[in-house]
Order: sequence, then C-alpha cells, then structure tokens
Amino acid sequence: MASEISPKAEISPKAQIGDNCKIFPFVYIEDDVVIGDNCIIFPFVSILNGTRMGNGNKIHQGSVIAALPQDFDFRGEKTECVIGNNNIIRENVVINRATHTGGQTVIGSDNVLMEGAHISHDTKVADRCVFGYGTKIAGDCEIGNGVIFSSSVIENAATRVGDGAMIQAGTTFSKDVPPYIIAGGTPVGYNGVNQTMCKSNGVSEKVLKHIANAYRLVFHGQTSLFDALIQIKEQVADSPEIRNIIQFLETSKKGIITKI
Repeated sequence: MASEISPKAEISPKAQIGDNCKIFPFVYIEDDVVIGDNCIIFPFVSILNGTRMGNGNKIHQGSVIAALPQDFDFRGEKTECVIGNNNIIRENVVINRATHTGGQTVIGSDNVLMEGAHISHDTKVADRCVFGYGTKIAGDCEIGNGVIFSSSVIENAATRVGDGAMIQAGTTFSKDVPPYIIAGGTPVGYNGVNQTMCKSNGVSEKVLKHIANAYRLVFHGQTSLFDALIQIKEQVADSPEIRNIIQFLETSKKGIITKI
C-alpha cells in the first residue's frame, strides 16, 4: 500500500520511504535516510542523515532523529542512528547519531521515549524500555532489555543499566546499575529488587529470592565485589537471571552503584 505523504513535507528524493507510512506536513527528511513500513511521522519532525528506521514506529511532533552528535570529537564522519520496530517516540525527543566513522547509536524495538527524552551518541538501547519525561542519556551508554527510567533521570557517559532495572525519578548516576534492581536517591544507591518487573517477565518467587540473596551479598556484605561474586557462585542456585547478574558485575568497567 502506498504511503500517504503530505505535499507540505520536505523530503529528499534520495530518502527511502517504506509502504503504508503516513508523513504529516512540515516533516523534514534528509538524503541518507531509510524508513521502513507502517511508520507515522507527525508534523515538525526532523529525520536526518544516517537514520535507519524499521517498521511500525510513531515519531511525534518536534522530535529530531539522527541529530549531529554533541561530542567535541565529532569531525563530520558518516555514522548512523539505527531504530528498530514499533517504537513510540513522543514530542521533542532528540536522538543523536554516532560520533566516528562506522559507529551507530541504536534503539531496539518496542521502546517508549516520553516527551523531552534525549539519547546521545553511540548509546545502545535494547528492547521494551521506557524513558520518562525529560530523561537524558549521555554518550556511549548501554541499556538492557525492559529498563524503566522514571522522569528527569540523568545517566552519565559510558555507564550501563542491566536488564529489568528501574531508575527512580530525579536520579543522576555515573556508575553501572545491575540487572533487576531499583536504583535511586542522592547519592544513587540500591533500593531493592525490582520484583514487579521480574514477575511480569515470568520470574518465579524462588528465583526472586535467589536474586535478592545475590544482591544481599553484593550490597550488604562486608566484602569486596570480587569476593561477593565468589560467594554468589558458591551459595546462590544457578539460573539464567543469576548468570546474567554475574556476567554484568564481572564486566563492569565503571564500577557499580553502592547501597544506600
């Protein structure tokens, strides 16, 4: 089915637009852009060079996709902003493309970015995440599946958030947030296991207890993270979730948030 494109939209003839898209007046789309099928682009959206967008996305008024990276190392290289399928990008969201040649900023599928959210250069977002009003994600971050950011969260550069974590409103953090936990406060700290998200993803009560035990060793034990990892491996029953926790902690470069 042919796309419905307003004659008042400014779209490069070089851009590739899929089938059954609806593009409203005053949309601006540059040359090096690929948009999949069944996308809705509302008025005053700018989709810039380097955009690679999948199917079924809704981009609301005032958003900018593949904006130039706000990085002093950027020298005009050809880079990309890759967006998966079925994302909802609300008003005035900005997503920057990557900084260096061949780099990508990546937004997976089934994510919701609420009004005023900003995803910076080279950040990688997985699937089913929610970014609350005014949340700002700095460059080179990694965000797992099913992460929830409440409003006005600031994630500083090159940090990671594990699967199923929740960041409470107004939180600023500069270290990694492990999987399946609630993080918040000033300074940011561990606020318990995100049981609601875990249960909604089918994690059993038994495994939830194992997750809580693992984090009790990490955040409430009187040992180093290295020793806590040894204790988890020796004392906590194996499961995919526990393996995910161990792998995340072992590969942290910035260190992890602390207990409150």
